[in-house]
Amino acid sequence: MAAGQWIRTYDVPKLRGDLLAGITLAAYLLPAGLGDASLANLPPEAGLYACLFSGLVFWVFCSSRQTAVTVTSAISLLVGASLGGIAGGDAARLSALASATALLVAIIAFVAWLAKAGSIVNFISESVMVGFKCGVALFLASTQLPKLLGIKGAHGSFWVNSAHFLKHLSETNPTSLAVGGIALLVLVLGKVYLKNRPVALFVVIGGVVASSLLGLEARGVKLLGELPPGLPTPGLPAIVADDLNELLPLAMACFMLGAVETAAIGRMFASKSGGRLDANQEFLALAAANLAAGLGRGFPVSGGMSQSLVNESGGARTPLSGAFAAVIVLLVTLFLSHLLRALPQPVLAAVVLVAVSGLFKVSTLKHLRRTNRTEYIVAIVSLVGVLSSGLLRGVLIGAVISLVLLIRRASHPHVAILGRIPGSRRFSDRDRHPDNEQIPGVMVFRPESGLMYFNMDYVQDTILGRVRAEPESPRLVVLDLSATPYVDMHSAHMLADLAGELTAGGVRVRVVEARSSVRDRLRSEGVDEKLGGINRFNAVADAVDEYQKSLS
Repeated sequence: MAAGQWIRTYDVPKLRGDLLAGITLAAYLLPAGLGDASLANLPPEAGLYACLFSGLVFWVFCSSRQTAVTVTSAISLLVGASLGGIAGGDAARLSALASATALLVAIIAFVAWLAKAGSIVNFISESVMVGFKCGVALFLASTQLPKLLGIKGAHGSFWVNSAHFLKHLSETNPTSLAVGGIALLVLVLGKVYLKNRPVALFVVIGGVVASSLLGLEARGVKLLGELPPGLPTPGLPAIVADDLNELLPLAMACFMLGAVETAAIGRMFASKSGGRLDANQEFLALAAANLAAGLGRGFPVSGGMSQSLVNESGGARTPLSGAFAAVIVLLVTLFLSHLLRALPQPVLAAVVLVAVSGLFKVSTLKHLRRTNRTEYIVAIVSLVGVLSSGLLRGVLIGAVISLVLLIRRASHPHVAILGRIPGSRRFSDRDRHPDNEQIPGVMVFRPESGLMYFNMDYVQDTILGRVRAEPESPRLVVLDLSATPYVDMHSAHMLADLAGELTAGGVRVRVVEARSSVRDRLRSEGVDEKLGGINRFNAVADAVDEYQKSLS
């Protein structure tokens, strides 16, 4: 829902939750912005500007209540790897190209919103999301555990990060481990005994106080460090027209990465809270956020998984928490940057680890394994894809598998053989209800799908196969089209061919309970008479009664 829809019901409890969540989120956005800017080979303030300016506008347009917009490691790495060669070692030109990329992402996202292309993200099935969330939890854990222990982390896949972590485990800083361990313990206890309380905020404040009083930096604990004060003058980046052609592929990749991750985050929160994600609205929010980031000398942004989880765990009730976080980043950048210098990195790592712990749900994977082995395999493939190839490829791998399964199901629809429910004139699936009565000399089929060029061969073969498998050939075949919402031209003529083949074998064919649009299509193709005449009055029971009367 956009701002106009939730702001009418805004009240003091929501304001309190959003403000506390915004403070906690800002405490994470600051180091995330600095760190991801280094991944993009940009000055640290570029990450702050991107988080600041995008956060001031994203909340107005987004439909997800807890999604936080930010720079992300995936997009930052992509930007850094792609722009280095184009910039030719010129730091100022690199910054301009990064800002221009954000503006191009904004244009692409806006066009996607105009085209209402949000439905493309709906092809990512829930089983894919289960694997994606488990994979994200493990991946983010692999990036935060080194910080918790004071070890220098790697920047690769889950396997690369894990191998690096295990290899350098002996380099653990005892003080970092103690600080991070205490923070982790407090957060876990708070999650159990103080639900919906801003425990993470107090942990962050406690970490700053402890660092100042105990001299943690002297003991080898990594701190946030100095933040550059001041703001840039917003404006268009200094590039030439030819640069746009070189930046377009990068912008498309950043948009796809941002759209998939933002939609995945929104769907995750929607499923938890019972709401509904408007993917088209998220495209508009991404367009506004990247426009602001580009004009503010930043680089491309999207919804951030760890930041959004921190936002939710901090008590966010509406998208306004993101605006509060942006305002706090603004104030800190202008006036209070020196106060966060003493924030220990292990404390931030503990906040993220607790936030992502809720994503890894072994019980859901076990449930899928018991109830639907195919969806379980899809979830595992998505999980492994995230761990091995990163967030975007992991989701895309799962989405491709989902599409393949969708096409397979659509091309092999269930064709039910109906029998009469005892003591009634109603008919239902005999395979599900073996006590249903089979009418002598009559077979009733109900295709449970639209009939189209890619599945009609299967439907026709199924019906003919079941008819020929009968010990005695039926005298009447009734096609119940009540569960068929659509028939295309190819399928209409194949229905006529099916009727012709059955009729040639001495079997009468009747089509009943067709919807109005299906009746219109069969008539327009001139096949209604071959199917025994099409009308809106006769049901399965009527066709059976007519047949039985003809025998007497």
